Amino acid sequence: MLRPRALAALLTAALLCALTSACADGSGPAVGGPPAVSLAASDHLGGAPVYVAQERGLWSAEGIDATVTTHPTGRDALNAVLGGQAQLGVVGDLPAVTAALGGRELRIVADLSRFSDWRLLTRTDRQITGFAALKGRKVGVPQGTNVEYALSRMLASVQLTAADVTVVNLAPNQVTSALARGDVDAGVTFPGFYDPARTALGERYAELPFTGYTARTLLVAGPKATEETTTAVLRALLKAQREIAADPAAARKAVLAQSKGALQAGYVDAFQPRYGYGATLSPELLAQLEGEAAWAKAAQSLPGSADRTALLRHLHPAPLTAVDPAAVTVH
Repeated sequence: MLRPRALAALLTAALLCALTSACADGSGPAVGGPPAVSLAASDHLGGAPVYVAQERGLWSAEGIDATVTTHPTGRDALNAVLGGQAQLGVVGDLPAVTAALGGRELRIVADLSRFSDWRLLTRTDRQITGFAALKGRKVGVPQGTNVEYALSRMLASVQLTAADVTVVNLAPNQVTSALARGDVDAGVTFPGFYDPARTALGERYAELPFTGYTARTLLVAGPKATEETTTAVLRALLKAQREIAADPAAARKAVLAQSKGALQAGYVDAFQPRYGYGATLSPELLAQLEGEAAWAKAAQSLPGSADRTALLRHLHPAPLTAVDPAAVTVH
């Protein structure tokens, strides 16, 4: 039988172990400190409010200890949330839709930003002067991301579908090299790779602009996110978006600093002004999610329902309503 002193030591050790485990995955409060919350993000410019909040230390003012990790794509950030490595995610609209159709536990908390300046990248020797010329061609694209949906809208604008082209699944940073080698005739990737493609291809570089799809950067909550920390994160993000509006140049510097060398100043200066910021939950968002869900079901044979009622169940307006009631206009 354990003596009282030994038993007390064992109980203390067990309690410390439990507290340590709770804090290790970001699901519990740090011992003697503010609640820990983890955010998995992707696009630095679409998620600019997150990076401004990080750079300016806005989390602590809301009583939270936030950790932000950046992933190559929104699909990867979403997987971190669904896999329990992060409580909240900053992801594109298409990955969120596909997760909802797949029956995953996911709540869309806010639409943080919007972007419409897409480009089809190609080579002059491929003589692709319009989207109709893509028929029968090889097109590189990171599948499962907003970029794939952008390609679908480009094709639809000339009554084509993915069946009319050969889609080559590439990582975002592989599209440029595939074009340079001639492995694909055209490619669609994230805006951060437009200038590298121009540099790599030189005089062979060509592009077709496309504004027929508005990509939305969403804040989503996973199974481990609490109402309290999600609301606190949104308060910090609303402060950050006000700072972006008040001093855009300073906000660009903050995003550049947080990118830790992943972005170049010229790209940030040119493209961040092309994003519209402002946390909302709107009928326009819901309508877009419906359209994307219908496309995803047809293109990827996903099982879930694409109707408005089913998608509405994945919208979680309570945190945004708590911090900015006027921003929630969907019901």
